[in-house]
Amino acid sequence: MNNFHFNRPLLFGFLLTSLAAWYLGYFVAAHVPRNTVSMAALQEIGKKPVLRAPAPKRQKCGLWAPCPPGNFAYRILSGGGKRRRPKICFEDEEFINERNYEDKSGIIIAIVNCNHMCYYDSTDHSREMMDFIRKAPEGTLLLMATHDDGSSRLNDDAKKLVEELGSKEIKNIKFRSSWVFIAAKGFKLPDNIQKEKINHCDQTKNRYKGWPAEIQIEGCIPRNLI
Repeated sequence: MNNFHFNRPLLFGFLLTSLAAWYLGYFVAAHVPRNTVSMAALQEIGKKPVLRAPAPKRQKCGLWAPCPPGNFAYRILSGGGKRRRPKICFEDEEFINERNYEDKSGIIIAIVNCNHMCYYDSTDHSREMMDFIRKAPEGTLLLMATHDDGSSRLNDDAKKLVEELGSKEIKNIKFRSSWVFIAAKGFKLPDNIQKEKINHCDQTKNRYKGWPAEIQIEGCIPRNLI
């Protein structure tokens, strides 16, 4: 005799559960929009969140790092090529930039004092340049940059005057050399700041096809010096 017996309550419960599962699947398929849950969304479930660093905050004069408290920021950029204009920025004030610079060839000079006043000259005539520097008040900064050529009309007396301000490269400047320099009149700048840079034009390697490539210096100057 067969000892197998049906458990009717258990069988009834199994059938009822299967029917409920089928109906629930049919209801979801019929009423939930197909584009509500995509495969891409399902794949994202369980993934670790991606942490993104916040965009770096812009510093004064475009410096990568902020100046310490009690310091002024500066950045001097020479001209480069026919269209790249020089830029002179001090404490986030752009005295010379691509918008306000007249298209002239020579050495550009900005004079800055404690009131953030600025005057600039874009001449390559030695006598005018020397008068401009000599009239700069004591206790001021002089920020200089070249655009195109700053050497052709620069005589030895003008070079000597700039050398007396602390330049070590002014006598090495050649045709279309890129040159930037920061000097102090009546006081001494700290030894650890970037004061000068020069780059000679190499027509065989220059990306501007004979025009000088731009160079720059930047840094921070203690406020109590000015």
